[in-house]
Amino acid sequence: MFTRFTVTGCSLELLRMGERGIVTLCKSQDKRILTKLTSMGVTPGTNITLEQHFPSLIIKVGNTSLALDIESIRAIYVRIIDS
Repeated sequence: MFTRFTVTGCSLELLRMGERGIVTLCKSQDKRILTKLTSMGVTPGTNITLEQHFPSLIIKVGNTSLALDIESIRAIYVRIIDS
């Protein structure tokens, strides 16, 4: 009767530690945030892994770990990759 509900895409802020995703969208009214994300290699199609959630959010892009501020985190949307 009911189908199983799964989340396939969400804000980077909602990922759990160790989850992987593909960036689907970077959206912000502030062009500086978008420029910063692009310069760090966080663009649509990029694979990322959430390494740490607290005290600061750290993602892994390729072989590089990046600490992000809250505005940057909220600008990134990902499609979760099944692990």
